[in-house]
Amino acid sequence: MSSSWYVYILRCADKSLYTGITIDVEKRLQEHNSDNAKGAKYTRARRPVELVYQETLSDRSGATKREIEIKKLSRKQKICLIESETGVCV
Repeated sequence: MSSSWYVYILRCADKSLYTGITIDVEKRLQEHNSDNAKGAKYTRARRPVELVYQETLSDRSGATKREIEIKKLSRKQKICLIESETGVCV
C-alpha cells in the first residue's frame, strides 16, 4: 500500500519560506501552528505559518529529492515556483 507524499512550502509570519515533506499536509500545517513539539523548530519561532505551495509525489524518496531541489533555490526562484501555475519556474 503506497500513499502519496507531498513537498510543501510555508510562508512564515516574518515572510521567510520553509520547505518540508509529509503524507498529510493539513495535519502537518496544524502541527507547525500548534504549541506541541511536533512542529519544526524553525517555524515555532515564526508563527503563524500559511501553506503557499504543495506538490504531490509518488513516494518518500521522490519527495525528499524534490525537497532538496527546492531548498537549493533562491528566494526569488521559490516565489516564482509558488506563483507559477505549472510548477515550473522559467
